[in-house]
Amino acid sequence: MRTDDKLPQVVGRPTDLVRPRMTRTRRWLLGSTLAVYAATVIGVLTTSWLVQFDWQVMLFRPYKQWPQFHTFLDYFVVMGQRGPTAVAVTAWLGWCCHKQRTMRPLLVLGTSLLLLNITVGAVKLGFGRLGPHYATTVGSSEMWGNGDIFPSGHTANAVVTWGVLAYLATTPRARRVASVIAAVFAFGVGMTTVYLGTHWVSDVVLGWAAGVLVLLALPWLEPSMARAEVLLRALLRKVRERQVPKLPPVSLPVAGSALAAPRVARDDDLPTRETVGVAAAHVAEARPHHPLRPHPLRAERVVTPGGSRRPPHADRLPHTDRLRPPAGRGRTATGG
Repeated sequence: MRTDDKLPQVVGRPTDLVRPRMTRTRRWLLGSTLAVYAATVIGVLTTSWLVQFDWQVMLFRPYKQWPQFHTFLDYFVVMGQRGPTAVAVTAWLGWCCHKQRTMRPLLVLGTSLLLLNITVGAVKLGFGRLGPHYATTVGSSEMWGNGDIFPSGHTANAVVTWGVLAYLATTPRARRVASVIAAVFAFGVGMTTVYLGTHWVSDVVLGWAAGVLVLLALPWLEPSMARAEVLLRALLRKVRERQVPKLPPVSLPVAGSALAAPRVARDDDLPTRETVGVAAAHVAEARPHHPLRPHPLRAERVVTPGGSRRPPHADRLPHTDRLRPPAGRGRTATGG
């Protein structure tokens, strides 16, 4: 089985999209989450028992009660930080997009993060609540200050970033596993911010609710994401076409025209040979100290007989004389 055949179990394809139906479970989740969101905001604005509970936890100072967990939780809280988590999930979903030839996973992640930044960011700036480390009056809600911690951005980001993996899952088993992982990370990050003293408990509760509302709103944004994918594909196609250089069209000769007729060779087109006289003139110009000698023809060459080509010398005897003994030595021809 190929790798891309296993990917739909984790990330859905555009062909698997259907119109979101308002099921009973979905209505219950949406209604209960909205109720928690509204109750948390009202409880903080009215300085109810929720604000008093925030102060009790803050004065308890959990980071001093269990200091042995401080180092580990300093690193674990990064699981809710927007930058590192977005990079990790984007790398995984980008690989899925490459294998499936679809941009839907990245579009879902980008849409969810954009919706989260708009909603959570607007509420943060609107309320301006101060954090526990910057609180001024004991028992007050610390609203309308210069803070930006209500709701908790780390908690909401953990819910959305890891919850997107569960949202994109297409099989029940993969969806359950991804939902459990997202819930553990979201709960752990929220409680870690309370332990470190960077958020109130009510900040974390509102962050959980804000993240779940973003995930519940994604099905209604699926048609817009599908249209965005079509537009992005068309834009990428145009960019690729502009990058590829266009060659000029090659026109073929038409039958019956002057270009199509075969060309007849003329006399002046034939190659010419250089005469010997010209070559000799070049040699004479190059070597003026060597006189030119006429080159004899093959018929005029003198053929010498075979044998030694060395000229005879007056002091040398012929080869036959070397075989005879010198005069006055040994026996003579007549002596015995």
